Amino acid sequence: LNFNHKGSGLKAKDRYGYLKAFAIAGADKKFYWAKAEIKANFVIVYSEMVAKPIAVRYAWADNPADANLYNMEGLPASPFRTDSW
Repeated sequence: LNFNHKGSGLKAKDRYGYLKAFAIAGADKKFYWAKAEIKANFVIVYSEMVAKPIAVRYAWADNPADANLYNMEGLPASPFRTDSW
């Protein structure tokens, strides 16, 4: 994933240092929790359950307590989805 408004960079804001609250789906439209990491200002999202991802959701819940993607200036990423199903 690439973001238009990432400030001077991206970071995981918590004591563990990894991203949470990402889910991905393939052509079957079934979402699975995914691993996500920051590499060169991109967020790479993947799961062993989805061989060919076509959609990503971040913090897609009523109360996304585990959302921890921020920019270096301290602003959080808003919940989003790439699908329109």
